[in-house]
Amino acid sequence: MTHSKQLVHPKRPGSALLISMIFIIVFSALAVSMATLSGTNVQLASNQHKVNVALTAAQSGLEVVRYYLSGMSIPGSVAPANRINTVANKMRDNLAAAGLTNITVNYNAATKTAAISNWLLDTQSAQSFRATLGYSVDYDSLQLDVIGTSRELSRRIRTNFMFASVGNNVFDFGIATKGPLRTKGSIEVEGLNERIEASVYIESPNSLLALEMIGKSSIAGDVSIVNRLANAVIGESSSIGGDYGTAAQKHVFIGVPSSEFPVPNPAGFENYVQNTFIPGTTPTDNVTLQNIRIPANSNPSFSGNVILKGIIFIEPPNAITFNGNTQITGIIIANGSLDSTSSANKLEFLGTVDSHSVSELPDLEFSELKRETGTFLLAPGFSVSFGGNFATINGVIAASGVNFFGNAGGTVNGSVVNYAETPMELNGNTDLIFNRSGIDKNPAGFGSSKVLTFQPRSYSEIAL
Repeated sequence: MTHSKQLVHPKRPGSALLISMIFIIVFSALAVSMATLSGTNVQLASNQHKVNVALTAAQSGLEVVRYYLSGMSIPGSVAPANRINTVANKMRDNLAAAGLTNITVNYNAATKTAAISNWLLDTQSAQSFRATLGYSVDYDSLQLDVIGTSRELSRRIRTNFMFASVGNNVFDFGIATKGPLRTKGSIEVEGLNERIEASVYIESPNSLLALEMIGKSSIAGDVSIVNRLANAVIGESSSIGGDYGTAAQKHVFIGVPSSEFPVPNPAGFENYVQNTFIPGTTPTDNVTLQNIRIPANSNPSFSGNVILKGIIFIEPPNAITFNGNTQITGIIIANGSLDSTSSANKLEFLGTVDSHSVSELPDLEFSELKRETGTFLLAPGFSVSFGGNFATINGVIAASGVNFFGNAGGTVNGSVVNYAETPMELNGNTDLIFNRSGIDKNPAGFGSSKVLTFQPRSYSEIAL
């Protein structure tokens, strides 16, 4: 009988305990790791929240600064290197007007930068921002750095603003005068295409009588008066906007925001001068003058048929009279100063005026000048009077004192701008018809205003 052998495995006491301990250690390590990871994530989330709060402060600061900068207008007369200084001054004035006297805007002439002081946004989260303005790649662009802070954390964002050239809104009016406007007689101020072309802008800072209309005077457009204390006297036979007497007052708006008169630059035309008028030698009767300088104290009186071509450059002091028929294909420039007016400086057109744009000049002799369009007469520091008819004046008439009298009148392709604070007068049988359709928004000889425009694509977040 055969017996089979039974294999017996030896017992290993304590192995289960050892395996259990290993699993306990592994799971404990995992638990510690997960707890550590969770704590780290909580800390990262907290830090990210703090960073976002600081970034939000910077973005809020950007919106605040944009509010005060976007659309800000800088006169064309301001030198490019001084634009930030002008921006700083304007922003300081705007903040003061808003009652924010605790915020300062300081200009540093050495670095040509402006710094906006710390601006508290929220006390609880200690959110605040500060900002710096500087030039970017050139004087036509500004770089704005805004640093937002929340307790110990800060974030910086950067954007750009551009200085864009715009037409001066003074040229949106048919007549723009710093002084009062007086009309007496049979006066008609009309628009060739629509009434708005014959609108009138009056500042009248030194006279409470900003507008006086006597006789059968009419203004087709509205009248805007800056001096909020001023008034308008409109005779019963006079009209504004088609309404007569007292009813015309509804077309007069008093206390309107002021518009910036463009700064003239007559000296910029001097390089076109080729000839010189010599008193006693140069003829004044039936004469043709081209790109000519009239020296100071010449005081010529022209008669007969006078033909003027190119630039007529007049030096002060001078009293010049055109008695006969004057044909002008060019621009009359008087190199006076707005700050130095004199009764010795005057231009009188007593006969008819036939005006043509510089664009009609021959290419060969006037290739550069032909680009200087939109201006007929630029005479700061000079008064100008018109006593005769004209078919068309091709461009802006700008002087320090303007007077139309007698049978003066015709179509003006542009505006009449009076820099003098003395009254501008329309007397006699004057008919002015303004055509501002298709005219130059930046007439020759005037510095175009610059307006700050935000460049959203320039946004970036910069490491501190």
